[in-house]
Amino acid sequence: MQRAWVWLAIAGVLEVVWAIGLKSSDGFRRPYVTAFTVVMMIASFYFLAQALKTLPVGTAYAIWTGIGAVGTAVIGMLVFGESRDIGRLVSIVLIVAGIVGLKLASD
Repeated sequence: MQRAWVWLAIAGVLEVVWAIGLKSSDGFRRPYVTAFTVVMMIASFYFLAQALKTLPVGTAYAIWTGIGAVGTAVIGMLVFGESRDIGRLVSIVLIVAGIVGLKLASD
């Protein structure tokens, strides 16, 4: 079971990587960035599939998308200068709380 959580964490981080890659691909106009993004998508799905062998699909999917959403939002703020208003920050904290809650409820 512990290995499944590692696979899920890797899948979530790779989701962040491919989401940022998608932004950086400029609408698929940059072929090398696009290829990298597609490889990261496949890798993310692969690790998610490995985690789903053991974890409940609802829990794993929610955590995977949560990691992706939080990671991508934070990188968007730090790298792309996206808004850091209080409503956005509170929402990110709520997503993290949901991820932690799902993990705790799954043990």
